[in-house]
Amino acid sequence: MTKGADLAAGLPLLLAVAFATRRLGGLPAAYLLQAAALYAVLAALVLRHAPDTLPGRGLGPANRITLGRGALALAIMPLALAPGPLGAPVYWWIIGVSTAAMVLDGFDGWAARRTGSATPFGARFDMELDAALLLALSVLVWRSGRAGPWVLLIGGIRYLFVAAGVVWPALRGALPPRWRRKAIAVTQGVTLLVALGPIVPQWLVTWGASGALALLLWSFAVDVRWLVRHAPETGAG
Repeated sequence: MTKGADLAAGLPLLLAVAFATRRLGGLPAAYLLQAAALYAVLAALVLRHAPDTLPGRGLGPANRITLGRGALALAIMPLALAPGPLGAPVYWWIIGVSTAAMVLDGFDGWAARRTGSATPFGARFDMELDAALLLALSVLVWRSGRAGPWVLLIGGIRYLFVAAGVVWPALRGALPPRWRRKAIAVTQGVTLLVALGPIVPQWLVTWGASGALALLLWSFAVDVRWLVRHAPETGAG
């Protein structure tokens, strides 16, 4: 199976979830076009950046799981920009689909280790997908009125960090692997899904999301400090 065939195989899952989402929320046809466009962008990026020497056939077993997560997540992401309020059934649907995507997040890494197919591309694919889903969920929480604009930092801080690296080269360094980052990313995702729950009290949303944001800021501060301390010295010496 080729990479293109793997990407084509993921499209029916995206369309199935997208059609169900549209029917549940009474969404316009533009939503389906947005979901399909996002999948086309994902496919183009994968074809552009995936190395020719990936282990196994096509994308490999671990990346296929990540692609399946992507199909679920991309069906949810356009809802962040959907016009008008979303009803309670749609929020429960978002929670269910996003939970499935997050649960699968524990299997792609396992599959990569089990099959000896772990690659830098696979790790980057997984990380970028997680970041995009967190950003969409942050926007959904903000638009739901359950939290103020500050909640956007949960999904947006990683992109601010990347942007800061453009003007501060030290931040472009490679960080050592840490389980702390993965655990905190899971915490952010769970917190945002809880915040979307129609039956969750407002005080729990506020305290939970603010606590998750504080934890995330601390984690980024630790990484920034490490990068600055280990940045290569430049200039004459």
